[in-house]
Amino acid sequence: MIAIRDWGIIDFTEAWDRQRVLAQAVLSGEKPSTLVLCQHPSVITIGRNGSDANIIASQEELKGKGIQVIPINRGGDVTLHNLGQLIGYPIFRLTDFREDLHWFLREIETCIIETIAEYGVIGLHVDRSTGVWVDEGKRKICAIGIHCTRWVTSHGFALNVSNDMSEFELIIPCGISDKGVTSISKEIGTTASIMKVKEICIRKFSKHFA
Repeated sequence: MIAIRDWGIIDFTEAWDRQRVLAQAVLSGEKPSTLVLCQHPSVITIGRNGSDANIIASQEELKGKGIQVIPINRGGDVTLHNLGQLIGYPIFRLTDFREDLHWFLREIETCIIETIAEYGVIGLHVDRSTGVWVDEGKRKICAIGIHCTRWVTSHGFALNVSNDMSEFELIIPCGISDKGVTSISKEIGTTASIMKVKEICIRKFSKHFA
């Protein structure tokens, strides 16, 4: 069974430091594969394949809003985290499951698709576009980007639940300019409880990675 840890609301850089420590402990066998759930105050991150050209806002505007831009070692491009978004960091030793990153990404997508389905939101995989999409791939509801060293993963997913979607106007999310972004709350027309979404998400991951 995987372990579950809830880090609550935590600054992104602190969470990244804690991920590295946890990943080393999982690699050594000191700790089991662990799903960390948390929220971050507003921050923009740029993955290995990203470019700051996909940040629309000026440095002055970002500074005025108190939003940092942090280059990190996950896959993917530019994304934004803010409160009301459920962050999941599966720090998993894939040797215990399957040494296959493609499989792992699809399993994460499936867990999210099953989570949002409990709200009547139909999510789907889109070929060559990692993440979870709705409305025939027109809007992304969950971004996914991972890092893997010696078959231990870090970083993970960002599921929009009840966050301020207007902040995504500061960037070109995932470097994709012709698609939109959405949240569970936007799709169902009422505020979804992030605590309830977290509970569902834990169930889905515990089932798929048992």
